[in-house]
Amino acid sequence: MGTGQEQVKRELLLDGLDCANCALKIENGVKKIKGISDCSVNFVTKTLSMHTTSDMDEQVVEEAKRKVLRLEPHIRISEKGKSSQGSCGSADSINQANGKVHAHAGSGAHTHEHTPSRHDHAGHSHDHDHGHHHGAQDHTHDHGSHAGHDHGHADGHDHDDAHAGHSHEHGAGQTKVLLARLAAGSILVAAAIWSPLEGWAQLALYVVAYLIAGGDIVLQAFKNIIRGQVFDEYFLMSVATIGAFAIGQYPEGVAVMLFYQLGELFQGLAVNRSRKSIQSLMDIRPDYANMLIGAGEETKRVSPEEVRIGDRILVKAGERVPLDGIVKAGRSMVDTSALTGESVPRELEPGSDVLSGFVNKNGMLTIEVTKTFGESTVSKILDLVQNASSRKAKTEHFISKFARYYTPVVVILAALIALVPPLVLSGATFADWIYRALVFLVISCPCALVVSIPLGFFGGIGAASRNGILIKGSNYLEALNDVKVVVFDKTGTLTKGVFKVTAIRPEGGRNEDELMELAAIAEAHSNHPIAESIRTAWAKDIRTQGVDDYDEIAGHGIKVSVDGREVLAGNAKLMEQSGISYTTPQTVGTVVHVAESGSYVGHLIIADEVKDDAAAAIQALKKLGIRKTVMLTGDAKAVGEAVGRELGVDEVYAELLPQHKVEQLERLEAAKSPKEKMVFVGDGINDTPVLARADVGVAMGGLGSDAAIEAADVVIMTDEPSRLASAIRIAKRTRTIVWQNIGFALGVKAIFLLLGVFGIATMWEAVFSDVGVTVLAVLNAMRVLRVKDI
Repeated sequence: MGTGQEQVKRELLLDGLDCANCALKIENGVKKIKGISDCSVNFVTKTLSMHTTSDMDEQVVEEAKRKVLRLEPHIRISEKGKSSQGSCGSADSINQANGKVHAHAGSGAHTHEHTPSRHDHAGHSHDHDHGHHHGAQDHTHDHGSHAGHDHGHADGHDHDDAHAGHSHEHGAGQTKVLLARLAAGSILVAAAIWSPLEGWAQLALYVVAYLIAGGDIVLQAFKNIIRGQVFDEYFLMSVATIGAFAIGQYPEGVAVMLFYQLGELFQGLAVNRSRKSIQSLMDIRPDYANMLIGAGEETKRVSPEEVRIGDRILVKAGERVPLDGIVKAGRSMVDTSALTGESVPRELEPGSDVLSGFVNKNGMLTIEVTKTFGESTVSKILDLVQNASSRKAKTEHFISKFARYYTPVVVILAALIALVPPLVLSGATFADWIYRALVFLVISCPCALVVSIPLGFFGGIGAASRNGILIKGSNYLEALNDVKVVVFDKTGTLTKGVFKVTAIRPEGGRNEDELMELAAIAEAHSNHPIAESIRTAWAKDIRTQGVDDYDEIAGHGIKVSVDGREVLAGNAKLMEQSGISYTTPQTVGTVVHVAESGSYVGHLIIADEVKDDAAAAIQALKKLGIRKTVMLTGDAKAVGEAVGRELGVDEVYAELLPQHKVEQLERLEAAKSPKEKMVFVGDGINDTPVLARADVGVAMGGLGSDAAIEAADVVIMTDEPSRLASAIRIAKRTRTIVWQNIGFALGVKAIFLLLGVFGIATMWEAVFSDVGVTVLAVLNAMRVLRVKDI
């Protein structure tokens, strides 16, 4: 980790975390605590993840909890994996430090329950970009948490004033209350404008209307100022509208607050809609398991967490499989689309592996559990998708830093606009320039960027997961845009990794069935993969009558007696040893020669089949601008080159041991431009060092493979290499939408800031440039979630 000390990962659940501003302040504050090497707040799951040194773990966690409550006293803290009682540590001491008393009871431990229905804005924590400097020695691959990186800020200040958007999680009740307030405020302001009242009576109507419409905004701004958190949108809106009152613009002050709240309502609805789209990705979590009790057929409905390895569960038609296991009884079709993106159902029978998250379509299945819920596929997938936003893309870091400095700078500029022109320009009035400064303030909120950019990246990660592609962080999603070199492992990645009889060549007047039967009899008792492929290809009962004197000759093959006749099945050495002349085929693959009674009968070609979409995957990558495709394999040179030619791979390196693959990858790395990214795609089993060394490690066919999920940055849950091209297309689409939002938001704000300075834009335009642009940017970001790119 770079510190020389063991690192411990701790996760706190922050119930009540309902705005981007709060999360960013918490992250920046906790990050500076001594003993915390890395800290990230995830909006989607309201989770604060941090890495501490083991020798001061508890002390640091308690300090982190105190810091959270000092910054946001309303938040209830619980720790993952611990009960809510005492989950805040010493809750009393924490709250005494704040001078307040808070009831934390009922926050819940949420050990596995991630409450996706309570998502709060796009995931916008403020982690530093770690790039991808993981070495082969660190295979845990929590890339968002390298302790060696310095997470402090150079200026040493506590940037709690970073502005980061709105809260407004509008439930049905909240929406009705807000609509009632907006209606009442509108009626009162209309009455004040058109009634014959004047003077104090009229002002009183405006003040009451203002308090009904925006009293909560002013109150929140006041609370934040007391806590030393000045530069947020509550402050900006309060100053702008109270300032309007101060210069006699009563109708505009109230109307702007009304319009602002209406815009916030629409924005909240838009964000909630996007949360629901994200929530649909989380629906793979099973709610219960039907555990079989005793030897009978009685079942008990229990939480998936209660089921242990070896227990048997019953999955009825229409139910979701709650845990990984092996089918012991029953046959059924299962829908795997939630995990793999595949629309075609998969057939299960006794002996079949089954993964949590599959949906049973018709029959009833009895399953013996092989993994606890915490280790199950569905848990790992949920964890990956939910925590992906903790590893930030460079674009997100830019927006965070931009927002942190942008708002204070604009406030200073607004003060100068209000004070300088009336002092230096003849005929300029303070009332006019203060109004312009107030307009300038309202426009300054960078909410559109801070809310929509992380939402765009999270949407891209969500779209990828719907296509069976798990991307562990926004940084990897962004890195896929710059990939120019793709390196594939061969076996299990471009090929199926399963030996199969690809050619049957009888000789000496024999037919294919006769050749196959002799080979199957000879290989009947061998455990070798080649023997298994021959038995599979024969697919009939293998005769045992009249078969004896079985002899397996190491490194050569098998000798057996069939009805008194000697049958040989093996390689060329076995034929030469027995003095039998044989045919040497030109086809690449493993050759099994067969002879009977000293006469050559023919041969079989055994080969690892190329995947159906492998050639199409290579072509799709080249169309996406991939400059070079490379294949690494431990197979013989002739086999590797034949597969490479068939698929159209640019370069093939064969006969490589695992350490040689790393060396070859480093040579390829040195040969490319520093700006170009390199992807390595492997099966995730024996490729851990190479996956770790590449800029982006992609595990192919990683569904249910612990090694793949741990080692890779991207996990393709099917066996289809073409999904890599889909991942790159989704990454490019995501980047396009993110930069559309950046350009749109900054462009509109720049125009309105200029119009405000020259006195052309009023507060109405100012509010549109803030709230309106944010709503449009959020809606645009939601388009990423809907992408279906297979």
